[in-house]
Amino acid sequence: MKTSYQFGLNLQRTFIYIFMIALVLLAVVPIYLMVVNATRSTEQINQGISLVPGGNMLYNWKALTGRGFQIWQGFFNSAVIALSSTLFAVYFSALTAYGIHVYRFRGRGALWIMILIIMMLPASLSFIGFYQFMARLKLLDNYIPLIVPSIASAGTVLFLRQYMTSVLSMSLIEAARIDGAGEFKTFNMVILPVLTPALAAQAIFSFVASWNNFFTPFVLISSQKKYTLPMLVQALRGDIYRTEYGGIYLGIAVSIIPILVFYICMSRFIISGITMGGVKE
Repeated sequence: MKTSYQFGLNLQRTFIYIFMIALVLLAVVPIYLMVVNATRSTEQINQGISLVPGGNMLYNWKALTGRGFQIWQGFFNSAVIALSSTLFAVYFSALTAYGIHVYRFRGRGALWIMILIIMMLPASLSFIGFYQFMARLKLLDNYIPLIVPSIASAGTVLFLRQYMTSVLSMSLIEAARIDGAGEFKTFNMVILPVLTPALAAQAIFSFVASWNNFFTPFVLISSQKKYTLPMLVQALRGDIYRTEYGGIYLGIAVSIIPILVFYICMSRFIISGITMGGVKE
């Protein structure tokens, strides 16, 4: 009986490992192929898929940077927008979630339902009205419409509020109040450190969404000096670069490097927060 149980357990573990390996390959193989194509020539790419890197990296880089592709300007523009919108989204969403979770006020339930409804509505539904509103405020070709609206992040509020429900103790808040801390000091000095794993996770999602956002900047931004990196990569598909597929792949590969760096920096906060929570008495 014990032997059959152990065999079933080992079989279950084997299937789990196979499934996890398949997921890893599904995530890693496209990125690897993109990096490989970034080192190949256009003729080699047209011949089909290859797992062996080529020797055309330098030529692709010259094709990428030598025809008006302002890669460093695109990096700077995207970094300003992504970092600012991430900071706004994470901090103010945490503040909103904290207010809904801690305080008892009239209309609290209705406010929570409204946040859930907003989260379920597609963003494209209100984009025309958003564009007209920004035009009336004379904020077109400006970074403000790309940064400030990130304050209203319903999905982040939902996640952080649910996280507070599971980990945040009211006795911690009451102890801070007894010690004389104000509400903002309690939130900034006591609550935010407790929410570090959740904030890091949401920061990753917000940063990736803002960095990869192409449609909103494409509609609102008209000055080429203000183009984000995804907009510049999209511009590589124009007539001048239509045959330089190696340069296009290289531009895409370069554009995901900040995402990987940001993920590595934030993931350590998630791990340290989980570890810290696991050793508490």
